[in-house]
Amino acid sequence: MKARLERQVAIRRIVTENKVTGQEQLLMLLKHEGFDMTQATLSRDLKALKIAKSPDPQGKYVYVLPGGASGKENSSQSGVNFLADGFLSIDFSLNMAVIKTKPAYASSIAAIIDSANPYEFLGTIAGDDTIFMVMREGVERTDVFTFLENVMPNLKGRLI
Repeated sequence: MKARLERQVAIRRIVTENKVTGQEQLLMLLKHEGFDMTQATLSRDLKALKIAKSPDPQGKYVYVLPGGASGKENSSQSGVNFLADGFLSIDFSLNMAVIKTKPAYASSIAAIIDSANPYEFLGTIAGDDTIFMVMREGVERTDVFTFLENVMPNLKGRLI
């Protein structure tokens, strides 16, 4: 148990301090610190830590901690706001919403939404370019727009 906790602390630190672009690179950095593990174990740890890949401002995909914070950037600026560039549209049906994004942005935007633990949503499911959200009963579209603009300020004025 202690080894797993130490390994996960090391993973969070490495992802925070470096622009890690893949599991092979992360495995190498972990091995350099004395953690010898398989790719399957690393995948389980990344899932448990809710670490996701997100496009960075230079167009690369890097691992980020929940909420988009990479440690190298201010998450309320670069780490989250650039994700608004991938936002295309949102449509509603009763208490459900579907967000369309540019390819590869959906999971990062959904992670931002989920990490905020909003009252407005029961949950999200993300694909490559689509996010499905279930809203609580009684939540209005304007509530959804306000929430999205708060977590991604660059969306202000783009939601109708």
